[in-house]
Amino acid sequence: MKSKISLKEAISIGIGGMVGGGIFAVLGLAVSLAKGGTPISFLIAGLIALVTSYSYVKLSLKYPDRGGTVKFINKGFGIGVFSGGINNLLWVSYIIMLALYASAFGSYAPNLLQLTNNNVLDTHIYASSIVVLATAINYYSISVVGKIESYAVIIKLIILLAFAGFGIYGLFGNPHVAQLSPVNWESPFKLLTAGMVIFVAYEGFELIANAAPDIENPKVNIPKAYYWSVLFVLVLYIIIATITVGSLEFKEIAKAQDYVLAEAAKPMLGKVGFTIITIAALISTFSAINASLYGGSSVNYELAEDDELPKEFLHKLWKQPIGLCITAIATLILVNTLKLESISTAGSVGFLFIFAVVNYTGFKLSKEIEGKKSIPLLGAISCFCAMIALLVQHFTVSKLDVFIALSIITFCFLVEYLYKKTEHKNR
Repeated sequence: MKSKISLKEAISIGIGGMVGGGIFAVLGLAVSLAKGGTPISFLIAGLIALVTSYSYVKLSLKYPDRGGTVKFINKGFGIGVFSGGINNLLWVSYIIMLALYASAFGSYAPNLLQLTNNNVLDTHIYASSIVVLATAINYYSISVVGKIESYAVIIKLIILLAFAGFGIYGLFGNPHVAQLSPVNWESPFKLLTAGMVIFVAYEGFELIANAAPDIENPKVNIPKAYYWSVLFVLVLYIIIATITVGSLEFKEIAKAQDYVLAEAAKPMLGKVGFTIITIAALISTFSAINASLYGGSSVNYELAEDDELPKEFLHKLWKQPIGLCITAIATLILVNTLKLESISTAGSVGFLFIFAVVNYTGFKLSKEIEGKKSIPLLGAISCFCAMIALLVQHFTVSKLDVFIALSIITFCFLVEYLYKKTEHKNR
């Protein structure tokens, strides 16, 4: 077996991590918030991801470790309440992403299977069932998880690139292209906050950090893997957003918000296009759930190893970390209690906060990692300000979403504080 990961494989990890269920889950939500300026919102979110990738490049080169983000934060702040709270938030953010992917699967599945009446109950049944199935696969064989992910990346990219090709051609002569005019854009502040709500669609490039120790010729290939994967996905998302807004009336997009990408294929390819994109959505979200369950349980295990969570999380259940079962149960609770926008907002707030801290780590350790101070500082400020803007804008629309997001962050730090306090007393 090859012991090293090639540049092509490293880029695939980044692209596969980003082009999971996110784009299928949040595209309709993005259009509802940004209208004709949706491609601009994806551009804003992508640029923040690109700036953040600089810190990940430098930290991955200096501290190559399969712990990835967890290890970087511990290097920057040491083992303590703050680093533990942020790393707990990373684990919880994985759970939020799982809920987002499951929600997307639940929205697309009834359109393909047409076995039920496609109501809210059906969506929850499909979403819960796919989480249970993916959990069973993770318990059965981790190698199967890897095979599913490798095939899924190829299939979904082929379908999405085909959609982009046919979609660009289909825009010529389509009367709805006028919706892309700046006249139909929301205000600059709303474009920014829409970009932050959908920021979860870019989550995943940081997975390259977990593979950093195994990447061949790291000085050359690690920077290329990060930058090329983020740039590729940024361009792909802008094209997909442009095609969607230019192909369907805003009313149609609002009606099919939870499965809008499939609906956008209809003007070009009719029912066949709708079915093909629906299949791509199901494959993508299923593979993303599979991989994120494994990733989430691994983060939980690493935190217990670093003494940031109780050692009980090192226990095994059916030969897998007990965190896998806890992650799955928490996902089922979230997907059956929160709405899609609440899940997306909480996920974006979580990752923007985490990436702000990683960027600050890059700024703080700039001498050690031989990097510039300006770019990580720009990344930290951008992520933090974007997070605040998202919270401020959402507070005027849905106070509950803001309270949920802030409660999750508070809970992560409170758990760490109580654990450290209890641990100190027991010594």
